[in-house]
Amino acid sequence: MKTLVVWIGLAVAACGQQPAMNQAATEWVTQSLKAMQAIKPGMMRADLLKVFTTEGGISTTRERTYVFRECPYIKVRVEFEVGGGREQPNDRIKTISKPYLEWAIAD
Repeated sequence: MKTLVVWIGLAVAACGQQPAMNQAATEWVTQSLKAMQAIKPGMMRADLLKVFTTEGGISTTRERTYVFRECPYIKVRVEFEVGGGREQPNDRIKTISKPYLEWAIAD
């Protein structure tokens, strides 16, 4: 019985501890998310390209995956309202996904 109480006590103590957090990394993620979440539907492709850049792989003028300029593993999928046949800086963002993590794709 004493052994069980000791094990339960150790388990409770271990669960109550939080791992040490890297403050610099946490701050970078916070600032990065703010920059990414500032891009909204209705904005232009030119606005998007200030925060993200294109990624390789299959895409069209209407839909493309973009990577965060500071980390190629953070991505968003964007759909545009396009006027012509080519990508234009003034194409409007129709939808933008939440940021997600994925390995880089290269052509």
